[in-house]
Amino acid sequence: MFTLECITRLVIICIAAYLLGSVNFAIIISRIVSRDDIRLHGSGNAGMTNMLRTYGKWPAICTALGDFSKAIAAVLISRIFDNNLSAFIPDAGYIAGIFVILGHMFPIYFRFKGGKGVMTGLGVIASVNLPIFLILLVNVLPLIIINRVISLASISGAVLFMTITSVWAFLFTDYPFYYSICSTIIGGLIIFVHSENIKRLMAGTENRLGKKK
Repeated sequence: MFTLECITRLVIICIAAYLLGSVNFAIIISRIVSRDDIRLHGSGNAGMTNMLRTYGKWPAICTALGDFSKAIAAVLISRIFDNNLSAFIPDAGYIAGIFVILGHMFPIYFRFKGGKGVMTGLGVIASVNLPIFLILLVNVLPLIIINRVISLASISGAVLFMTITSVWAFLFTDYPFYYSICSTIIGGLIIFVHSENIKRLMAGTENRLGKKK
């Protein structure tokens, strides 16, 4: 039975993950580096790629590490509070993953305008299923190296994550629909916030890495 304790633990996981996700390192670092807001520059996105184009390598690296690490922290917190949830939710880390990504995209601390969740999403994937994370790296990194289009790699990675996770879940787990639905939500969020990038990709006008907007 889904008890009040289970509901309380689940609510704590969702709120904690969302609040962690709302700590947007691109915005914080841009304010430290130049007393400015990264959302006022370039693509207007509060993420690693726009930080790289606007402020350079080291602010971008710090942003990526921060966004990646907060996802890991959110999943770890879910592991602490997932007692008695396993009968209903096989892995609360996926729920935490969804909410930490939502926090990154729509941060409560920064007027709900954040980043696109790619590095945060990678942190979630690395935490909940390391083999799939490694498969994604092997397949997506060549896209970045060859095409230098971060959005294409991000969208391709989201689709690949949904596909591989669903296949793995149906072949090797007792809860295939849970993992498939959670991975579809995570991947779908990434694709949704890249809607403008998809339009530019189709028009052949999407920016490449190393080329200023």
